[in-house]
Amino acid sequence: MDTFAAEVRKGKSFLVMRRSKPLFRITPPDDANELWETVIDFTEFYKNGIPANQLLKKLRSLNEKSR
Repeated sequence: MDTFAAEVRKGKSFLVMRRSKPLFRITPPDDANELWETVIDFTEFYKNGIPANQLLKKLRSLNEKSR
């Protein structure tokens, strides 16, 4: 995964396919695009970030509580 991240940081995009059909594209964010905003910087709480599966588990838990 680090190899893909490094390539995306360099500006390369990847098209992810399934059964010969495009599913989604991984592209670097456009710095000029003002649609991006930081909602929360997890590095403030976790020095090296937070694993995605741990984050998703917490978000699902919060979502269930809000129902």
